[in-house]
Amino acid sequence: MASATHHEHKHHAPRSIGCMVITCSDTRTPETDASGQLIQKLLKEQGHSIAAYHLVKDEPAQITARITEGIANESVQAIIVNGGTGISRRDSTFEAVDAMLEKRLDGFGEVFRYLTYQEIGSPAIMSRATAGIIKGRVLFSTPGSENAVRLAMEKLILPELGHLVKELTK
Repeated sequence: MASATHHEHKHHAPRSIGCMVITCSDTRTPETDASGQLIQKLLKEQGHSIAAYHLVKDEPAQITARITEGIANESVQAIIVNGGTGISRRDSTFEAVDAMLEKRLDGFGEVFRYLTYQEIGSPAIMSRATAGIIKGRVLFSTPGSENAVRLAMEKLILPELGHLVKELTK
């Protein structure tokens, strides 16, 4: 059962957050980026705004450049990255993101993998989904599949986004 304090914190959280969405993929185009489009759709449905959207190759320099750009943009309070969190040779998003984080929100990855395990079983251990804080912004990094994005957004990110941003302003 959630405490009254938890509900009180959420009640005072901002209702609209400026978000940057970054898709990391070697094969997608803006037209075929179903996961990036889904993130934007779900954010808008909850009253959040899309301050920027980028599709980049799964190359650390490109990923860090876009994140740095987001940090410099005052209208960006949250950055949501999708793709590149697996274990294949080309998956380098985790390393790029993890190196930039000042504080890690380990619970995000842990709970995401637990929820994923409930849906697909043992392949959940291959996900390197992560989240943390960088220069006063909250950053989430999810796998690139539509199912993974929907799970992360609906179960974890959207319910806590305003609360997290509020906590960062304290």
